[in-house]
Amino acid sequence: MAAEAIGWWGVPLAIIGGTLRGSAPFLFVSLGECLTEKSGKINLGLEGTLLMGAMSAYGVSYLTQGTVGSAIAPWLGVLVAGIAGLGMGFIHAWLSQQPKVNDVAVGIAMIIFGSGLAFYLGKPFIQPSAPNLPAIGLADWSSMPQVRQAFQVNLLFVIGIAIAPLMSWFFKTTRWGLFIRAVGDSPEAALAMGISIRKVRMLCIMAGSFLAGIGGAYLSLYYPGSWSERISSGQGLMAVALVIFARWNPIQCLWASFLFGGAQAIAPALQAIGIDGGYYLFNASPYILTLLIMIFTCSPKRTITGAPGALGATN
Repeated sequence: MAAEAIGWWGVPLAIIGGTLRGSAPFLFVSLGECLTEKSGKINLGLEGTLLMGAMSAYGVSYLTQGTVGSAIAPWLGVLVAGIAGLGMGFIHAWLSQQPKVNDVAVGIAMIIFGSGLAFYLGKPFIQPSAPNLPAIGLADWSSMPQVRQAFQVNLLFVIGIAIAPLMSWFFKTTRWGLFIRAVGDSPEAALAMGISIRKVRMLCIMAGSFLAGIGGAYLSLYYPGSWSERISSGQGLMAVALVIFARWNPIQCLWASFLFGGAQAIAPALQAIGIDGGYYLFNASPYILTLLIMIFTCSPKRTITGAPGALGATN
């Protein structure tokens, strides 16, 4: 293995590389959930949306490679993954805004629907190989192949990093950002201002689901770069805890995504230098981190700062 060639130095190098590659799905899904929750709604169904995006992107990339070429096919898959996310978001937004409907119940239903549909439609794409998204080398100056490999990223990762400050700016300075915050904090006040609560929430949920779909495309077309039924490993659900940990701040969602991506990279990094003991324990690091965050932040004695006032309220 590459990490074995440079000994223990391979561990931090592999963790850095795993963080850079593995944080992008967390970033896209958490930003999508942050946008949704800013409007006062919770979308637990992003796990199903992530899977639909991953399956759609991989399937389209595989089916169109002979028509548009292997360079364009994966980007076409990314676009279709976003559209699939929009569709999932529309269904979730419509259902969750019906009278007396609970966001959590709708989210669980959308997880089952999205994952089931992705598994059913994605069966033919498990074995075939689809063109993947190209990598960008940030360390091509290095003479060490391990360093060059560790610092390979994808354009979607760069786009995700750019979206975080843009979303923060959007919330703070734009008229639509004000509308979203008003709807999320005080729907009654937003209604008095003439803001359509239903329209704002519909658009936020759909836009958030679009981002989650793009996150799914990253999984299947770059890292790990294949389609299987277990490809997401619960990242859509972990993103909800990530947003709480980030206090509904897009910039902090970026740093929290690096944290979760790094936790996910620990087990493969240790295995790369031949340390197999405790592999499954280290592999569970993201789930343990999620559990600790939920225990720490959901204490009845602790006030969660930054939470939208109407978050999770029944219609």
